Amino acid sequence: MPQLFFKMHFVFFVIALSFTSSLQAQVRDQHSFSNPEQIISTHLLLDVTVDFDKSELRGFVEHQLQRQQKNANTLVLDSRALVIEKVLQQKADGQWASARFQLGKAAGILGQSLSIQLSPDSQKVRVYYHTTADSSGLQWLSPAQTSEKQQPFLFSQSQAIHARSWIPLQDTPAVRVNYQARVRTPKPLLAVMSADNSKNTERDGDYHFDMPQPVPSYLLALAVGDLHFQPMSAQTGVYAEKIWLDKAVAEFADTQAMMDVASKLYGQYPWGRYDLLILPASFPFGGMENPRLSFITPTVITGDKSLVSLIAHELAHSWSGNLITNSNWEDLWLNEGFTNFFENRLMAEVYGKGRADMEYSLSVAELTRAMPELTEPDQALKLKLAGRDPDEAFSAVAYVKGQLFLSFLEQKFGRARFDQFVSLYFKTFAFHSMDTDRFLQFLQTNLLDKYPQVVSKAEVEQWVFQGGLPDTYPKRPSDAFSDVEKQLALFIAGTPQWQTSNWTVHQWLHLLDKLPRQLSGQQLISLEQQFGFSQSQNAELFVAWSRLAIPLNYEALHQPVQQFLLKVGRSKFVVPLYRALAQNPHWRDFAQKVYQQARPGYHPLTQAQVDKVFQ
Repeated sequence: MPQLFFKMHFVFFVIALSFTSSLQAQVRDQHSFSNPEQIISTHLLLDVTVDFDKSELRGFVEHQLQRQQKNANTLVLDSRALVIEKVLQQKADGQWASARFQLGKAAGILGQSLSIQLSPDSQKVRVYYHTTADSSGLQWLSPAQTSEKQQPFLFSQSQAIHARSWIPLQDTPAVRVNYQARVRTPKPLLAVMSADNSKNTERDGDYHFDMPQPVPSYLLALAVGDLHFQPMSAQTGVYAEKIWLDKAVAEFADTQAMMDVASKLYGQYPWGRYDLLILPASFPFGGMENPRLSFITPTVITGDKSLVSLIAHELAHSWSGNLITNSNWEDLWLNEGFTNFFENRLMAEVYGKGRADMEYSLSVAELTRAMPELTEPDQALKLKLAGRDPDEAFSAVAYVKGQLFLSFLEQKFGRARFDQFVSLYFKTFAFHSMDTDRFLQFLQTNLLDKYPQVVSKAEVEQWVFQGGLPDTYPKRPSDAFSDVEKQLALFIAGTPQWQTSNWTVHQWLHLLDKLPRQLSGQQLISLEQQFGFSQSQNAELFVAWSRLAIPLNYEALHQPVQQFLLKVGRSKFVVPLYRALAQNPHWRDFAQKVYQQARPGYHPLTQAQVDKVFQ
């Protein structure tokens, strides 16, 4: 970590106080019990022990408080599946004393409120607690469930509202805190966090972390395992089990180039280092943008850099999501739409426009497939999540429709003008949270009014508040995909003339997307003999082929699908596979038997999604 960033700790603490003092009291996150409009947590100190024998974290979290309302003396935190042991408060004389607390009635996914009565002069509280088996933000892996099968592994996943299941806190993206942490582990293991990891050069079982920049609760992250580090550049590196280390460094060697391009596009990278943590295959997502240390699935390590757009995506979150954060989960598109847009720009700059255009087209195809499965309100960028699990916000709409909306604005106003707008947006609201209404006001003032008669307010509102995909989205035809479609037409006509030696993964995915859904058994066998899709080591290709072939009862997939589902826990892959299997009466019993065997190795978030498939 550069020396500069230690000196900046106080600067970022002042930023956090400036932000919290200006919190808009009228904006209330319906997915949080907390009361930041009255009392807000500005700094968090975490002190926990990692107990693999009991599969629990235990210790305390200390909150430094700032009263937004002078006479407010009740602090409300979010909690779920935690055992609260005691609460202390620090008085004006520096002494700690007991504080009365009460847990509210359990409210499903929201958990319970934790109300703490404070003395008028109290500025800090400490909550002593331990996690439980139902703490969904943590996954505890036995040695057998890791890649090397030698040591246990723990990792957190806090987004959207799972931080409250391993830390009692104000679990809303409207609140940002900087934090410090002390984590005790078994000595053979290394702990890492979404913070400065540079102090922890020895495996002594006692690790210290500092995060000077203020972050929302869902970006708090912890992992513990038999991890090793290898640098990729002066500013980037990889943490992983040894079996993945060299492969990951080779796969993601272009990370620094992405960082350099991103900084030129939209302002200097604001977090110091950017490292990657390769998690076991049970990690439920492709990646998680935890600042300074993105958590990454091993399923994108293919040996040919074909899936490194995921790294571009998580890196782009350093600006869109981490630097400026959606203030509640109904505005998720502000995180993910901007990030998908930014990601595609990075891919074009680093790998060329042709590749970026293919990935753009594949994203449009993904959105087109997803739209019919969503209700009309869920097809809007601005969501309505009252009474719902905020995890339901994570669909292709937030990611891809959000990206297409921004691409539409870029096309209409021109890249130079739109880049200036985006740079100004990141600069103006850095380390703040943002909602759709405030963004639209900023858009109106700094783009629509500045360049009138280019895009109307009605067009913007159609994109943001209405369902469907406006036909004004930019079309980006790909010559590489045109070649795929010509060869596909010959195959369908019964005169295949495959010439695929120079095809990329993206072209193969396009082929699988465009193949007819009613192929004959002979056609399936022909494709399998020609290209070996069932044995593909690229998870994207394997799943795309399986989703095509399972409804057609392609029996040769039984064993490969079973092996894949027992090995991989990424929700993007396993949930559609189980859904395809369950919807086919011929395969449903098989799917249930596989799931019964695989379920213990899946993350709680994945388990919850697959459970719904079989309800």
